[in-house]
Amino acid sequence: MSYVIEQPVEARLVAAAPRMSSIPAALHYDRRDPFAVRMTFPAPATLEGVEVCWTFSRELLTAGLRESVGHGDVRVRPYGYDRTVLEFHAPEGTAVVHVRTGEIRRFLDATAALVPVGLEHLQLDLDHDLAVLMRDAS
Repeated sequence: MSYVIEQPVEARLVAAAPRMSSIPAALHYDRRDPFAVRMTFPAPATLEGVEVCWTFSRELLTAGLRESVGHGDVRVRPYGYDRTVLEFHAPEGTAVVHVRTGEIRRFLDATAALVPVGLEHLQLDLDHDLAVLMRDAS
């Protein structure tokens, strides 16, 4: 059984100009980190020319399909019938992207098939993680 789900999505960057540029992005889920999802933007799509990866909770992404959520670096909200807005806040500025809600739902359905919502804790190996922390603290 696979540990990782990766799904390419088409993100539309909201810029100051009315035109929205389409940029490739990917959503990632790894059952070894069952509460988190990552959204990665390739180097050509970023101002710095390096790949950028944002990590945030699966719960945030799920809730953001229904209502505006998030108070920190990542915020998610529905936009119209078929779009979801993701805002990424960093000291350098804010990136706002639109993604088709259907693409996000398919991704979330795949993650739920891999690790059902509410059972994420069963994927954690707390003894191993504690041993790693204690070893690093020495």
